[in-house]
Amino acid sequence: KVVGDIHGQFYDLLRIFEYGGFPPESKYLFLGDYVDRGKNSLEVIILLFAYKIKYPENFFMLRGNHECAAITRIYGFYDECKARYSIKVWKMFCDAFNKLPFCASIDEKIFCVHGGLSPNMKSLEQINKIVRPTDVPDTGMLCDFLWADPDKDIAGWAENDRGVSFLFGPDVVTNFLNKFDFDLVVRAHQVVEDGYEFFAKRQLITLFSAPNYCGEYDNAGAMLSIDETLMCSFKVLKPAKKK
Repeated sequence: KVVGDIHGQFYDLLRIFEYGGFPPESKYLFLGDYVDRGKNSLEVIILLFAYKIKYPENFFMLRGNHECAAITRIYGFYDECKARYSIKVWKMFCDAFNKLPFCASIDEKIFCVHGGLSPNMKSLEQINKIVRPTDVPDTGMLCDFLWADPDKDIAGWAENDRGVSFLFGPDVVTNFLNKFDFDLVVRAHQVVEDGYEFFAKRQLITLFSAPNYCGEYDNAGAMLSIDETLMCSFKVLKPAKKK
């Protein structure tokens, strides 16, 4: 089971586990953005870390752009830690975030990352050579893995409206899959209405797992199920109806 952004929506995380099976019944890969924006970032990150400790071979967590000290200062996790515990607790979480991996591959055929691809990535060895702990740099491959976005209306690479990293076109995805012998890219990082969205003729999937994101969107949340034959299906958490 692959899961996208959670953003402190603890009760939706519990719904995901109810739907997909609580660990270790199902094997999970989370794509980052556990904290910030929602009300219960601490519950989310503590539960996920606890599962990682208890079932290390069945539970995997990647780093999102919000697992970064500078970002959590702005978007809520710092304030939540400070109000409920202490700044020291926030610092300890930031130390842990600096050790999270950036990418994962499933059976060497599905490339998983929080944000997107990077023009600076020339080989898979480059990823294995990343020295952790590390903070998130402002530019370069690690930054792109956490911040880049696909854009169907461009070819190649373009400036990103976020003011950081790049946008990449469908051709970039196709070239990446061909070059590194992957079949699919799975990423998160953007709210999508149905919880999942295809890009580049189904060569890339965006997953977002926080329904009714921030209470401001009417989006569904989705989880990707992958079986032994790498057959993919989606489980969708419907958004609550507007009162």
